Amino acid sequence: MQVPLLDLKIQYRALKDEIEPKIKDICDRQYFVLGPDVVSFEEKTAEYCGTAHAVGCASGSDALVLALMAVDVTRDVEVLTTPYTFFATAGAIARICAVPVFLDIDPVSYNLDPERLRAFLSESAEKRDGVVYNQRTGRRIGAILPVHLYGQTADMKQILSIAEEYGIPVVEDAAQSIGSMDGNLKKKAGNMGKIGCFSFFPSKNLGAFGDGGALSTNDENIANRLKSLRMHGESTRYHHNEVGFNSRLDALQAAVLEIKLKYLDGWTAGRQKNAAYYNEAFENAGCDGILATPKAVNENHHIYNQYILRVKDRDKLVDYLRELGIGCAIYYPVPLHLQKCFEYLGYREGDFPEAEKAANETIALPIYPELTTEQKDAVIKEILDFYR
Repeated sequence: MQVPLLDLKIQYRALKDEIEPKIKDICDRQYFVLGPDVVSFEEKTAEYCGTAHAVGCASGSDALVLALMAVDVTRDVEVLTTPYTFFATAGAIARICAVPVFLDIDPVSYNLDPERLRAFLSESAEKRDGVVYNQRTGRRIGAILPVHLYGQTADMKQILSIAEEYGIPVVEDAAQSIGSMDGNLKKKAGNMGKIGCFSFFPSKNLGAFGDGGALSTNDENIANRLKSLRMHGESTRYHHNEVGFNSRLDALQAAVLEIKLKYLDGWTAGRQKNAAYYNEAFENAGCDGILATPKAVNENHHIYNQYILRVKDRDKLVDYLRELGIGCAIYYPVPLHLQKCFEYLGYREGDFPEAEKAANETIALPIYPELTTEQKDAVIKEILDFYR
């Protein structure tokens, strides 16, 4: 049986009667950039996330750049983050000539380990005149950028506590996790740090018909600054208080996303049901020591944007499944500290063993809510057959 890693055509067929008239309406009105459709989506997104404000932008990558600019991260300022994530996390830092500083991950959640964060700041941070510096490099530490990877929030209770102790703003990379909730704080992704950053790339659990992104915040001044930054730093028409860039959300994307947002919780429930099905099957098969299923930690509301197994002989398993037509993917085969473009940072193999181990052992399986029981059984069977 052929099982794709993701099949967006099923979702579209279910929604096309809602989506297509809305697209026609926008085409008739010819209002394509920002405008009332974007404002409406921003309001619905803020309500969904539980924040006072949401600001649309062109992509999740841009959302990260805008957020860092809005908390005054500038050239040569350090941002503490994880090496095990999609490239855009650190790429956004580098794009504004700031400096990524990587800290290792928790091996269960795959998210930034708060104990590593605490240890780094305890050993390296020095506060002078209310500003935190890395005493080893002399550079200012401008932000902490945790990632809510695969649909599960990082340990935000600890991270926020540490950040508050040192007075460092927290920007949440929630690109994969809209709708996820922290089990300790009982707050959704994007409603815990200073700013939350979302991606609506088509493969996300809430996906647009192209690129799209948004930022969430409870700070009105930050929301206003984000709106200015996404418009070249414009305050009023043709008047610019600072240099921003062009990162506006299209009305077509906003309209599609607003329709899809109504169904997001139902799709999440489907993903969770599929994850539970996989978990039970692998656990019943006695796979201890061969593979490990994903775990929701701290009673988190895990939305399973990806379903990640940690397995033995990962690369051979990937080749085996692909030959049989079973969709799978590797997120992510090379941690960021070992990427060629970041050689200048001076990291070496072995610096972050948990991130490196995850990069070598993890595989993503199909998890989209429309999966049939037969498809899930086929995925499970072929994996078990491989190890038998």
